Amino acid sequence: MEYQNLLLAESNGIFRITFNREKALNALNGQTMKELFHLFSVFLPNQPSLKGVILTGAGEKAFVAGADIKEFLAIEPGKGAEMAQRGHDVFQIIENFHVPVVAAINGFALGGGCELAMACHLRIASENARFGQPEINLGIIPGYGGTQRLIQYIGKTRAMELMLTGDFFTAEEALKWGLLNKVVPMADLLTTAETLLIRIAEKAPVAVSAVIASVNAYFNKPGNGFLEEVNQFGRTTQTNDFTEGANAFIEKRQPKFTGN
Repeated sequence: MEYQNLLLAESNGIFRITFNREKALNALNGQTMKELFHLFSVFLPNQPSLKGVILTGAGEKAFVAGADIKEFLAIEPGKGAEMAQRGHDVFQIIENFHVPVVAAINGFALGGGCELAMACHLRIASENARFGQPEINLGIIPGYGGTQRLIQYIGKTRAMELMLTGDFFTAEEALKWGLLNKVVPMADLLTTAETLLIRIAEKAPVAVSAVIASVNAYFNKPGNGFLEEVNQFGRTTQTNDFTEGANAFIEKRQPKFTGN
């Protein structure tokens, strides 16, 4: 597969993947999601030198500043849950990948970008990074695992407030709350991520993979919150409030929700 929105570079078994939609603040669109799925399910597993993966965004403004809202507006009636499930499928492959995946967060990580970062095994952010799950402002909810993973990292009380208000939070807050491993100057971001992966690459590969699988297993609770999120996301995409919220976002105005 030829990648249009991802740039790949490799050094000593560490693959750096850059989201290359800088003018769109690296927002996730359908093409990017297809490329991510192929990257983690086909391309990377067949790289014999693979030791670790870094995900980062082009430029210094954004890691991934959410999803492509215009594509959201084009969702066919009743197809919202399918869209959310595709996102879950991609992010779960990343979360369960057999070598460490580090998110090097260089700016905004909002909505789907925050969800993507949380699907990675480790997260390092630049000092200017900003996080949030602001989907509530569009009349929908996080649809790529956000309602489940944010709770795991920062606790139910704080996660509930952030998802109900749509408020952003800083890199320092994310570090203090347990979402991040490190916060570093922008100039040191990629070097710090690479150094961490080099350290891990010195360990036994089978043991590294076993740690990832075992830690992830802790969060596989009997109640399927991810499926509930998929269904609820699909429900919200069928509302007039979602259409209003998305259009207001594109038109840079405050939405007027009606409860329908």
